[in-house]
Amino acid sequence: MVTREQVLDRLRTVKYPGYSRDIVSFGMVKDVQVEDSRVKIHLHITTQDPKIREAIATLAREQVESMPGVSEVEFHVEAGEVKRPGHAPGIRETRKLLEHVRYKIAVASGKGGVGKTTVAVNLALALARRGAKVGILDADIYGPNIPIMMGVHEKPRGKDNKILPMESYGVKLMSIGFFLDENSPIIWRGPLVGKAIEQLLTDVLWEDIDYFIVDLPPGTGDAQLSISSLVQLSGAIIVSTPQDVALEDAVKGVKMFQKVNVPILGIVENMSYFLCPHCGERTDIFAHGGAKRTSEAMGVPFLGEIPLDPGIREGGDHGKPIVAVQPESPQAQAFLDIADRVLERLPTPA
Repeated sequence: MVTREQVLDRLRTVKYPGYSRDIVSFGMVKDVQVEDSRVKIHLHITTQDPKIREAIATLAREQVESMPGVSEVEFHVEAGEVKRPGHAPGIRETRKLLEHVRYKIAVASGKGGVGKTTVAVNLALALARRGAKVGILDADIYGPNIPIMMGVHEKPRGKDNKILPMESYGVKLMSIGFFLDENSPIIWRGPLVGKAIEQLLTDVLWEDIDYFIVDLPPGTGDAQLSISSLVQLSGAIIVSTPQDVALEDAVKGVKMFQKVNVPILGIVENMSYFLCPHCGERTDIFAHGGAKRTSEAMGVPFLGEIPLDPGIREGGDHGKPIVAVQPESPQAQAFLDIADRVLERLPTPA
């Protein structure tokens, strides 16, 4: 008997014309229902070009009809344009920022403590190792950890009334942490958070960058809305750990980005498993595979697993990220593999 997951896998072979990404990762497959050998599919194709709409629907139907065990396929195709996200409270109406940067990628999590910043930093470094010019913005205003993880403690300098981004391991970076006294808390309401993020985007000289990584704070609040309204994001990555409580919040993160029309590039399962350095035995400390099952249930890509490893943690604590200092290690390879999958899901250059 055919399953919903099998139908989604088959629909992932259908690429949006002119792009390397499929219609599932673009969020165009709104619903799939399977009853015995009958399949019902609801597509929302975000284009007003009837030729593209017809081509996608025809190819999707052909792919599903050719599946073993499928006797009947019913398609509902809805047309529409991608709506631009609205503006968050406290953010002035403005054109999208960083228009000269082709790819802007948000790294987010539904809750804290899942290693989101570790993933953001090592993803940025992995992209840089693939030959790209990369920048990373620490948009976690209340808990800016990028300076520590990247081993940068100097103050930024200015040039032509702009702030020059700092640089570490070949990656440009900026954080409000560079401007704070050590251990000084930030006690701001939402509009001030949005304003601070806007200034980190407009007052910093972000030049010569291919991929711009935005490390967002956990949750679905002011910072997420601010970024979505100021920058036309290419996509979002959701970081979770395997246990149910983290996955429940990851689902909320996915749905939040979907509501503001940001494509979901995929879910990463961090702290997925522990390999004993002495005997090599694997232990699933926080359970295992929950992020993959969640991604399948939501119809979004699963980007991969990151092990729970002392080297990854120590690298972040001492400003020596694993991808930068041990690029040949299995732990670094996990990040490099995820970077490759992210590249596969981004639109191809025009």
